[in-house]
Amino acid sequence: MITLMQIFSKTDKGLKREFNEDSFITGEFSENSCFAVVCDGMGGRNGGEIASKKAVEIIADSFKKSFSVNMKNSSIRYLLESAVTNANDAIFKEAQNDSALNGMGTTVIAAVVYDNYLYLAHAGDSRAYLLRNKNLYRLTVDHSVVQTMVDSGQITEEMAKSHPNKNIITRALGVDKNILIDLNELCLQKNDVILLCSDGLTNFVEESKIAEILNKNKNENSLSELIGLANAAGGGDNITVVTIII
Repeated sequence: MITLMQIFSKTDKGLKREFNEDSFITGEFSENSCFAVVCDGMGGRNGGEIASKKAVEIIADSFKKSFSVNMKNSSIRYLLESAVTNANDAIFKEAQNDSALNGMGTTVIAAVVYDNYLYLAHAGDSRAYLLRNKNLYRLTVDHSVVQTMVDSGQITEEMAKSHPNKNIITRALGVDKNILIDLNELCLQKNDVILLCSDGLTNFVEESKIAEILNKNKNENSLSELIGLANAAGGGDNITVVTIII
């Protein structure tokens, strides 16, 4: 059984944004179980900040209230789905009740690690990665216009990086009454590194460079280095990075 996990987290508003609309939260259930959530808000200063903050708070609260040891895999998947759904409901209702917040929303990548397994819930273009045996694997597929174009063969992955619509996402919490959530799970190994991040990192730092830094520093120093690279490349967005070291 995997024990003694380490969690590191850091956020930065970048160089071009006046405010940080990213939010994150991490926590531990026990010595072999933990959670992390990263959200990237949208909808203007107030709307983005409110949506992302509300999402991480509601999801974390749902985790803390409902998680218990000896949960089955199916129960943890249901916990993730219901927590994210609850956040979507709350953000949508607040936006409907306040015209100043109309259109606000947030991406979400939520992770639970328990009993050698990683469980993920995802909507939007914030991402989860796995570093294993020095190789970096993307665990999520962006819900975005350009990803749809890549999937259909209209453009390449390389073209997507500079496409004018690369920041348009097709799923976000709070925008619609109902939200479609991607759920998946993965068996973990000792020395795995899980990375959750907002697109303020991945839009400015190549995956090969992310892998190089995570391999070099499996500690909190890697977060500062990743954020520093994103800022050195322009820092055009808020940057949030969370790592779980197995």
